[in-house]
Amino acid sequence: MTTARFDELIHPSTRLSLVATLAAADWAEFAFLRDRLQLSDSALSKQLTTLEEAGYVTTERRLSGGRRRRYARLTATGREAFDGHIAALRAILAGASPEGGAAERL
Repeated sequence: MTTARFDELIHPSTRLSLVATLAAADWAEFAFLRDRLQLSDSALSKQLTTLEEAGYVTTERRLSGGRRRRYARLTATGREAFDGHIAALRAILAGASPEGGAAERL
């Protein structure tokens, strides 16, 4: 079972979208991520570097179609952090719903 843990590094919307996209794939090409997230090359590169430095993402360059292309994937640490962050968000939302009792306490 995943332990709920809010992750400040993943939480900003751009990084959350990036990690969510990577969570759904084994490897994703830089151009696909850039287009899907509607980011500039430099903005995506910065986000990937931040996540890579934290150990959440790994990248590699591969020769494809005669060109070197950059690919990214979540590491096991990144997957665990993402799953924990999603669990924490779900817990927050559950506490805010009428079933969670938050409205009754107000």
